[in-house]
Amino acid sequence: MQLLGVHHVSINVVNLDAALKFYVDLLGLKPLPRPDFGFAGAWLAAGGQQLHLIQAGESHVSRGEHFAFQVGDIDGACAELRSHGLDVSDPMALPGAGRQAFLRDPSGNVVELNEPLPNT
Repeated sequence: MQLLGVHHVSINVVNLDAALKFYVDLLGLKPLPRPDFGFAGAWLAAGGQQLHLIQAGESHVSRGEHFAFQVGDIDGACAELRSHGLDVSDPMALPGAGRQAFLRDPSGNVVELNEPLPNT
């Protein structure tokens, strides 16, 4: 067996409308058609991968749990998000890997912005 990559990440969100404003309006993900599963949610395109949102009554995020979006300009991305009033950590270097910064979505899910070193 050979895994070809990550197809999607699914996360719980407390308020689907607030999550869509965050992921679509602020981060620029694109809505995708989603089957009717009998509960609220959304599928979003993030480059060649997808983020699936599931509306849940509450969301509990454990320590270290997160997912990352690759960006080409982490300083510009952080500045843009801060201009919308979001609390974004200062970018920090990962020796031999690139730079990363963190923020939380409206449900408290941790989102990493990752700017890899060239050719990584």
